[in-house]
Amino acid sequence: MKIVVTSQNFKTITNHAGKARRFIIFNVNKDGSFEELTRLDLPQEMAFHNFQGNEHPLDGVDALLSASFGMGFMNKMARRGITASLVNSTDIKTAIEEFLKNGQIVPEFACHNHGDADHVCGCSH
Repeated sequence: MKIVVTSQNFKTITNHAGKARRFIIFNVNKDGSFEELTRLDLPQEMAFHNFQGNEHPLDGVDALLSASFGMGFMNKMARRGITASLVNSTDIKTAIEEFLKNGQIVPEFACHNHGDADHVCGCSH
């Protein structure tokens, strides 16, 4: 299993997953241990918020952990076969261990403005 974390500072898990350009990819072994495989520092056009191509450097990872993202990002990752999960801790080791133990954490979404034709919150209403 491969897990990627958003890490703009390469020290902690950071937020705004859709705009993140720095990532650390980890390999998770069968015994639950994990080690860093590589770090990515992508150009702005490769941030998922801006990305328009078919193949992305993160394709093939199983899970992406971040401190924040919205429903649109979570759905975009699901279409790529990636489980997006929020973290309770920005400490990378702790967050990966919690994900492996407890699974995906999804954000709570407040639906609003459904009368606005331009509004897209991603909910099912």
